[in-house]
Amino acid sequence: MTSPVTEPATIGEFRAAVREWFTHNDLSAGPDHSLDGQVAQLARVRRALYDAGWMRYGWPAEVGGLGGPAALRAVLGEEVASRDLAEPGIYSMIEVLAPTMISYAPPALAAEMVPLLLSGAEQWCQGFSEPGSGSDLASLSTRAEPHGDDWVVNGQKVWTSLAQYSQRCVLLTRTAPGHGGITAFFVDMDTPGITVRPLRTMHGIDEFAEVFFDDVVVPGDRMLGRPGDGWQLAMDLLPHERSTCFWHRVAFLYERLERLVGETATTTATTGAAGADDADLGAAYLALHTIRCRSHATQRRLADGARLGPETSIDKVLLATAEQRLFDTARDLLPGAVELTDPRWRSEYLYSRAATIYGGTAEIQRNIIARRLLDLGKE
Repeated sequence: MTSPVTEPATIGEFRAAVREWFTHNDLSAGPDHSLDGQVAQLARVRRALYDAGWMRYGWPAEVGGLGGPAALRAVLGEEVASRDLAEPGIYSMIEVLAPTMISYAPPALAAEMVPLLLSGAEQWCQGFSEPGSGSDLASLSTRAEPHGDDWVVNGQKVWTSLAQYSQRCVLLTRTAPGHGGITAFFVDMDTPGITVRPLRTMHGIDEFAEVFFDDVVVPGDRMLGRPGDGWQLAMDLLPHERSTCFWHRVAFLYERLERLVGETATTTATTGAAGADDADLGAAYLALHTIRCRSHATQRRLADGARLGPETSIDKVLLATAEQRLFDTARDLLPGAVELTDPRWRSEYLYSRAATIYGGTAEIQRNIIARRLLDLGKE
């Protein structure tokens, strides 16, 4: 495999070099679209991009990176998503978990572990949500109690993406009451006392799991930050989830829109219903273009050192709206494809139903916008 440019002077040059590399290195996914196949493909893509150097750009040298702005990571993920080389949701998990380790883990631990994630040698998961404590993260009840130099964890997590494939988990626990009583740990998933049970969702893929912790011993040096830093750690995830991860998702949705346009052209030639089809496709494009512009502005603010806050709830609402509109349009313009004939359109349509739920429900996001941005009060 060819090597990357040594010092990409601009983001445009980086993008051009990445595209040139992809023309000579075929990482296309195989026919296996099962979750096992997606995870295997993800590891393959990460390994190839890491070995060639691309996956190391945008990350600090302290964790094996080659430096440069985080926007380089966004560009790389966009190129991966637009080529349909890896499912963007699981590809983008790296953008939440690696920055967390860099910011909160002891430097030696981050230096040891982050390259394993970047290179595809390991998969990690995020143990945040609990039964009854999804969008209301502050009400979590999984407890960690001190035991000598160690901590003993008991409780349950749910909707934990890829837990059954993961070697590590960034875990939030309660060590005291209130927001200041939430503490984070970096937990090895093969520790005795951890049980993982995959959850079958309506789109037929066991992406999520429930995870049980029964007297799980976690070494004290695996704490991320200090006792009580867990709530701030969770809040610091937001800029990464709502910027680079969203950028990847938007690129994926644009690729799906292009596929829909191509498949619709055949139907239009047969039915002559171009006017209605064009209007529907235009509305889907407008929704995607709106979130892309918004996401671009968010990326620029983050690159300029701005601290992101409740305004990113707007990004979340726009993304969920665009995703559902796109797949609603696919259902309407490809009669029977979602319901009967095309497993990929069906799976992706069903997954889009959760766009207004995962990462904070649409109701919660609108409430944040109303109360914290528009100052409409609590009622």
